[in-house]
Amino acid sequence: MANPYNKIFSSVTLTVDLMKFQHHESVVHKLNSYGLKKAKGFCYEFRGSFEDAEEVFLKLSALKRSDDLEHVSRDTQDHSFLAHTEPVQVTKRVMDYIIMKYSEELHRSVGSDVSMDVNEDKTEVRFLPRYTVSQTRSLFARERFITFYQNIATDLKEREYDIDSMFISTNQKYLEREFPKLLFRSDSGRPRSRRVSVIGSYADLLRFGEFLKNGGTISHYQRQQSQRTANGDFVSSATQKLQKEEETCPICLDTIKETEKKTLPQCKHSFCRDCLEKAFESKPSCPVCGRIYGSLKGTQPENGTMEYSTVKAPLPGYEKYGSIVIRYEIPSGIQGEEHPNPGQSYSGTSRVAFLPDSSEGRKVLHLLQKAFDQRLIFTIGQSSTSGRSNVVTWNDIHHKTSRDGGPTKYGYPDPDYLYRVQEELKAKGIY
Repeated sequence: MANPYNKIFSSVTLTVDLMKFQHHESVVHKLNSYGLKKAKGFCYEFRGSFEDAEEVFLKLSALKRSDDLEHVSRDTQDHSFLAHTEPVQVTKRVMDYIIMKYSEELHRSVGSDVSMDVNEDKTEVRFLPRYTVSQTRSLFARERFITFYQNIATDLKEREYDIDSMFISTNQKYLEREFPKLLFRSDSGRPRSRRVSVIGSYADLLRFGEFLKNGGTISHYQRQQSQRTANGDFVSSATQKLQKEEETCPICLDTIKETEKKTLPQCKHSFCRDCLEKAFESKPSCPVCGRIYGSLKGTQPENGTMEYSTVKAPLPGYEKYGSIVIRYEIPSGIQGEEHPNPGQSYSGTSRVAFLPDSSEGRKVLHLLQKAFDQRLIFTIGQSSTSGRSNVVTWNDIHHKTSRDGGPTKYGYPDPDYLYRVQEELKAKGIY
């Protein structure tokens, strides 16, 4: 059975330092079968799936370590590791949604070797190992959770509808069956409230809007499609043949008319033309696979600046190079129509980030500049650290805000960071 972590943590870089082991020859012998490449000094690097990296790690764990590590007590190792597995700051709204609608996927992403603890306010998530042998997996679980959380949060929308809350309560089972990934909320203190908040993906909210326009009914054909999507059922060969002849729009779940069909050129997914145009008004990306088409514009305030300078001081892990210092300035202002609370003021921010002054570091700098110009580096929302609303926050493109301290301190060394941030930029159409 395929490792479920591979879907979430698709690419891992494992660095092996021969000096940490007593018998270098034994280590090299085990590494040869995995095609590891020689890196700096006595280090080797492996890049591949989480499953393969874990296999390499477990095999090397059985070898004897050098004396300097054996002198460290087990308790000291445990406490040191736990101290460096920092909690993840999250948004309560997103975390509520994930717990309610993606609970099974959430626990699968974390794994059975690690305990995940969410605080009472649902603004902080901690990861603790269940067993001594799984100490290092706490950090892996943290990184997998961040990827999982961001994938959902990026596409999560919330809309309010002027409908009687009694309609939601009396049709709860029906709505859960037809819209399994939508979360419905109404004012519990007002039994007949006319405002209902609905949270979910853009495609699901669009389909719910069409459902309301049709008087709160879904065709028999659409209901079958929705149930198959929710249950993951396979259809018969005869049905598959019918679906091939009558292609279904993934957004409205109705049959696509040939005269209204629009197929995206690169990913080849097809939709009703009107459905796709409405989806692209929110974000110019495929609603199925997320591939970006055209230039994605974010909601970063327009009056900010991005400047950079270079210094000779190297970053840990990049001792041969100087470093690049990036300075962002976003002044306070008034929110526009694309922001959560138009007309209200927001608090600005000043941030500093670091990159190695290497060829790959300069490439990332160029991509970050492009993302900044497309208003994608920052957004306006709720601070994950202070909980304050109407503030400028990062927009899911990770930056190194410290020179050192490693990944858990948002600093270096972190040999996989430049690769990861390029993947995050690629997800927003920045190549």
